[in-house]
Amino acid sequence: MSAVSNASPAERHRIVAAGFADEVAATTDWSARSPVEEWTARAVVDHLVEWFPAFLEAGGVELSEVSADDPVDAWAARTAEIQGLLDGDDAARDFTHPYVGTMPLADAVDRFYTADVFMHTWDLAQAGGRRPDLDHDFAADLLAGMGPLEDMLRSSGQYGPAYPVSSDVDPAVALAAFIGRDPRFAD
Repeated sequence: MSAVSNASPAERHRIVAAGFADEVAATTDWSARSPVEEWTARAVVDHLVEWFPAFLEAGGVELSEVSADDPVDAWAARTAEIQGLLDGDDAARDFTHPYVGTMPLADAVDRFYTADVFMHTWDLAQAGGRRPDLDHDFAADLLAGMGPLEDMLRSSGQYGPAYPVSSDVDPAVALAAFIGRDPRFAD
């Protein structure tokens, strides 16, 4: 198993967020189209900076507002604050969200945010014409966990139709295809 799959929620976020930060640093055209329909490279970063505070707030955890003027600075600020939650004393406390129930705060961040950052790393890299170096074992783990929930995931409107791929494809490509990303987008 990989270091990402075997990591604690705090360490997994640190690794995944650093991979996304590498893609943020490599991005030269923030208006470039991404594999997410109607999203640019900048919109990928904006999404990750903006959606999670409301999720946490529904469970009583408040994050500071982050200025989205500069996507590099916005990402650095948001990821540092999330990492602070995971490294802090409250990481093990119960977090109760009205739609997902009760779990340790670190598990909620891991399950709903870190996984999202991992998947959107594909999108940001592809917007720049790059193929990200995503951890194969973690991609396979996410795909295995999402497979049984496919109908619910698709009906949520957050994922497009899956793209067909061969059974021997890289697990990161298989995950991207499963969540509705054209694996040939940047080719």
